[in-house]
Amino acid sequence: MSLDIITSDALHLRHGFFTRKGGASSGIFAGLNCGAGSTDLSDAVAINRARVAAAMDVPLDHLIGVHQVHSAEVIRATGPLPVRPHADALVTATPGLALSVLSADCQPVLFADTSAGVIGAAHAGWRGAMDGVLEATLDAMESLGANRQAIAAVIGPCISQRAYEVGPEFFDSFTAEDPDNTRFFINGSGDRLLFDLPGFGLHRLRRAGVGHAEWTGHCTYHDPERFFSYRRTTHAGEADYGRLISVIRL
Repeated sequence: MSLDIITSDALHLRHGFFTRKGGASSGIFAGLNCGAGSTDLSDAVAINRARVAAAMDVPLDHLIGVHQVHSAEVIRATGPLPVRPHADALVTATPGLALSVLSADCQPVLFADTSAGVIGAAHAGWRGAMDGVLEATLDAMESLGANRQAIAAVIGPCISQRAYEVGPEFFDSFTAEDPDNTRFFINGSGDRLLFDLPGFGLHRLRRAGVGHAEWTGHCTYHDPERFFSYRRTTHAGEADYGRLISVIRL
């Protein structure tokens, strides 16, 4: 099966939000699981990552990522990373590097200022987004010569509002940070609410002054044929889940 890669006209550079199709993994990880931290067979994950590197036309060691910890930490990459630092975003101005993030409901966000030759990639769950990982990525890109108003940011497949049920304590934490955050919630059943993660991400990007921001519109939870989903796996009582990879390169 060939790879299934979602792209955006806004980014211009080679990039891709890879779906789960076209991989070597099987069972609950069936497809293109790129999560080395999963309990999938390491050989299968290695094959999957090699296929992604080939699709991006880079050597495997130039497909770089971080050990994601739901933080606002950003790494400035100038070459292959011998170890994966703890962070949730990367930026570079070095041609030939492919920046990657993993996700399975959280937002993968790819950034590009093509005129300045600066790119970024961020993993933004609700915690990272609230703590400022998107703004920190823009700041780090500017430190490499990017112009914030020239940066395009695209949010890839993530969990949509209709699938993201949360409790009142989650709502309270968001409205305590900013009362206007009530706009990202609608009523669910009982005391449950539904949270708009990509809407929140777009709001943070636009408030930060990015030149262009969009969401591809794909929901990871509701399309099991194309996407892995942590929440869907949890609801199904499965032991683990695959990780999607999103990549951009200069």
